[in-house]
Amino acid sequence: MSIGAVNTIVKRDGLLVGYNTDCSAAVNAIEAGLGASVSKLTVVVIGAGGAGRAIAFGTSSRGARTIVVNRSHEKAVLLAADVHCEFASWDALQRGELQGDVLVNTTSIGMLPDTEVSPVPASTLKNFGLVFDVVYTPLNTLLLRDARSAGVKTVDGLEMFIGQAAEQFKLFTGGGEDVAPLMRSALLHALLPGRQ
Repeated sequence: MSIGAVNTIVKRDGLLVGYNTDCSAAVNAIEAGLGASVSKLTVVVIGAGGAGRAIAFGTSSRGARTIVVNRSHEKAVLLAADVHCEFASWDALQRGELQGDVLVNTTSIGMLPDTEVSPVPASTLKNFGLVFDVVYTPLNTLLLRDARSAGVKTVDGLEMFIGQAAEQFKLFTGGGEDVAPLMRSALLHALLPGRQ
């Protein structure tokens, strides 16, 4: 089984080689937020695009029960078949019928300029132990604000963004140094001046 999505291309020995740094960056961000492995947990992934594919693949390959939900049900079904995981309907998610350990939003819902929308009603968030939103503009999405109000742990999109960028840096330069702290500082300075 392969991810089927590439976000980084590097020339190696005259050949172009594709990598996906979203997968490990996202799963590492989720596991850091949980303080535990996703193995044997239930992860509901909203979205069937490139990020949704990478995260569904990553959580499934680490032993999580993964459920894909998408506004286009057909795309959820296709992704679930590709990744060998489950799918559920958009309506079931909206009605609060899905429960799990982790809810992941990989869609653009809540991103600038439409910051006061969320992919799920606030009332459904109590069904999850952690909510991860890959959106990082803004960092404090309505989804994350609603999750915190419901007493649910949250992880913002900055963690995935930094993780995948740090991995890309290593691929491009061949370096082994940890550039994540410097990247975090620079991004916080750019996104939240005066608050790094």
